Amino acid sequence: MARHSRLELPGVPQHVIQRGNNREPCFFSDSDYRLYLECLREASVRHDCAVHAYVLMTNHVHLLVTPRESGAVSRMMQHLGRRYVRTVNDGYRRSGTLWEGRFRSNLVDSERYFLICQQYIELNPVRSAMVGQPRDYRWSSHRYYAEGRLDPLLAEHECFGRLGQTPEERRDAYLALFRDRIDQRGLQEIRETAQQGWPLGSEQFKDQIEMSLRRPVRPGRRGRPSGKMGSE
Repeated sequence: MARHSRLELPGVPQHVIQRGNNREPCFFSDSDYRLYLECLREASVRHDCAVHAYVLMTNHVHLLVTPRESGAVSRMMQHLGRRYVRTVNDGYRRSGTLWEGRFRSNLVDSERYFLICQQYIELNPVRSAMVGQPRDYRWSSHRYYAEGRLDPLLAEHECFGRLGQTPEERRDAYLALFRDRIDQRGLQEIRETAQQGWPLGSEQFKDQIEMSLRRPVRPGRRGRPSGKMGSE
């Protein structure tokens, strides 16, 4: 079955996943992780994308990004991929791509799902049994939000800002989110929407995306959406 074209809107966050080619490693040393973050920061600035959260796993990455323009995330990922792969290939005397041909992405409802998606991203190393707590993993955004560590890559989303009046209040409230892990239904919803490229959010959010893009954004819907669309 042909994959549908990407759903994207300026100002709407996207959950981005890029996997290593044939699920093989894309990071081989600490310097590779640092290089990737450096390349990502450069690419995000150049293409006007705000990076809110990330985790760099051994053979894939997750990002939570808001673009200012349509197509900006694709341009950012292309720029990032070219520079990172070229540098790694030169350093290790290898050739060929590190990545699958097409990264995955889907829109995220900032009102109800943004922080859940961010939590999902930062808990990846815990679910993979690499660490016991997200703060124990070096290559994610968690320490910035939970401990206030500097990270020049990150741009806080307004959802984080609403957690408290002071930095301490926001950090405490953010840590409290991690006391209850995402349930199985929530995990399945995040994974399925990311895999298929459909929006992660409420029915009202999906209605709004359909109205803006003038196309279906749910599985099984065919044809052009009608002019009258309300919440389901």
